[in-house]
This record gives sequence, structure tokens and C-alpha cells, in this order.
Amino acid sequence: MSLNQLRVFGRSGTLISPLTLGTMNFGEGPAAGSAGPAGGVAQGYAPTGADQSIRIINAALDAGITAVDTADVYSQGQSEQVVGRALKGRRDDVFIATKFHGQMSANPAHSGNSRRWIMQAVEGSLRRLQTDRIDLYQAHRPDYNTDVLETITALNDLIRQGKILYYGTSVFTPAQLVEAQWLATTNHLIPPVANQVPYSMLVRGNERDVLPIAQQYGLGVLAYGPLAGGWLSGSFVLDAGKPATRVHSLPGRYDISGPASERKLLAADSLARLADKLELPLVDLALGFALNHPAVSSVIVGPRSEEHLQAYLKAADTVPDESVLDAIDELVPPGTNFVERDAGAVVPSLEYAELRRR
Repeated sequence: MSLNQLRVFGRSGTLISPLTLGTMNFGEGPAAGSAGPAGGVAQGYAPTGADQSIRIINAALDAGITAVDTADVYSQGQSEQVVGRALKGRRDDVFIATKFHGQMSANPAHSGNSRRWIMQAVEGSLRRLQTDRIDLYQAHRPDYNTDVLETITALNDLIRQGKILYYGTSVFTPAQLVEAQWLATTNHLIPPVANQVPYSMLVRGNERDVLPIAQQYGLGVLAYGPLAGGWLSGSFVLDAGKPATRVHSLPGRYDISGPASERKLLAADSLARLADKLELPLVDLALGFALNHPAVSSVIVGPRSEEHLQAYLKAADTVPDESVLDAIDELVPPGTNFVERDAGAVVPSLEYAELRRR
């Protein structure tokens, strides 16, 4: 699969490359892990400095990648700043996707999906990215304190103002995806055109409903985590001992204790053995799998070095045949998530006991 074989991004008609460059690792200082239901963000360290990040971005664009995904909360705005610097003179050739929702200061009001925050957040992103418009503006996580209609009405206003061209969501539940489409249609608004989801050989839960819903409504899908947060890097095999935990990892992401994680480790080991049998690097098999799903418009890769980028570019040429896909299905059945947090966000009714017990 060549990076020059551009794909249609959902019903938008926009063409983007099969790989999207993810920039969560770019910047200096704290990096965001994920935004919580109240807008809080898991913090850590971004290992890739600004100068090296700019080199990676330029190398990716030179290789044929046309889409860059970032977020205001990545390194508390520094990732967007790096992207803005790197795209000087190249802006019109790049599809820029960024996100709002995560808390951007000590003030908890500087977060969420409310009209008030969206209107502030977009101005900050435009300034840091040094651009007059954002191609795709995404709600980084659902906001259970804000009515969905308020969010999509605000985003419609931004489209009419020319500050964003499209809007989308990230890790929204099936019900939330359908609700957003219904609310937009019944209120004569422009509906979301995209959803960003985790998808890999080890994280297949979205095959049950999210990806079919995306196909039904013509949503462009940006799939992130093709290596399942490092579980498909080759480090998670039975004879490797306990893998080193990344400094900026989410709590429990690399814990291999407990029945669910033990099953996940067994599956990761089996997939690594399958790759060996096929004489493929595990990274190639993983990326080829994620790119294969017909609902996936583009797969987000997050290199921390130019060497990582080159490995991803090479892996993008992998096209697994039916027998290989069948073998993967045997090891990890379609629709499988081993651990709830692998879905990208845990809904409050599952995370907080007080919502289940009166």
C-alpha cells in the first residue's frame, strides 16, 4: 500500500494519506495521556524535543503523509506550536486535525465541551498552529456535563465562521455517535464527519458497533494505537519478563498481572509468534491489520524518532491476505477488548460505583 494512494475521508470527500502523523510525543515538558470525564488529563513527559519533532514532521510530509493529528492538551499546547512551526510554507498541503476538551490550565473551567470553552479553545489552537482554519476539530472525549446539542451547535457556528472546516469526535460511544447525527439532522445542523478510535489486533472492541456505525453514517475513522500502546512492539512476549513501564503511561496500561491482562499477554505473545512465522516484523503485521479494515480512513502513528517513522512508513506497505486475517481472528476473535480501559475512555457508569449503587 503506497502512501500516494490517498483515501476518501468519510463522506467529506477530502483525500488523506493512509497514515496520519500523530504528535502526542512532540514538544517539551508535560505530555497529555488522556482526558478524563471531568476534563482532567493524565500527565507525563514528552520525550521528543521541538527541533527533532520538526524534523520528523518534515520527513513524514516528504514521504507522502498528508494528515497531522494533534491536540491542544498535548504538552499543554507545545505540540500544536511545533506543528505550526513545521508547517510554515506547507500549510495548504496538509490536513490538520486537532482536539479540544482536556484541561488547559489550573482552572478546571478551561476544559470540556461547552460552547464557552470551545470558543476559547479554538482561538488558542489557531494561534499556536499559526493558521486561519483547522481542517478537523475534534471533541477529544465525551463531556457528560454538557448537552451534545450545545457542543455541535457551537461547532456549526465555527464552520460558518470559517475557523474550522469539519468537526468530529473521539472515542464516543455508539449511542453518542448516533445521538450526534440525529440531533444534527433534526436541528438542521451540519453533522460530525469523523470519529477517532483505538484499533489494533489486541483492541478490537470497536468492530462490534462503532466501526459499523461509522460506515452507516459515512464517518471518516482515524484509528490510533495500531501497536496497542506498545503491546504489539515485540516487548510483550512470555519470555521477556515484565516490560518496562513508560514514564507517561496511563495508570495500569502496562500491568501484566490479573486475569484479563494475562490473557492479553498470551494473545500478544501468540501474535508475535504469528509474525515470526510469516517472517514479518510484528509492527508490520500490526499496521497492515489496522489499515485493512474498510471503515478505517487513516491510521495514526506516533513516532518518537525518525527511526520510528521509517519503520512505520515501511510497515504501511504490508497488505495481509485472507489467510493471515483468519489466523489473527483465531488468536484474537473479532470484537475483543481484553481490558476496559483499552476502549480509550471508560464511561462513568462503569468507572464510578456510586452511579451503579444507590
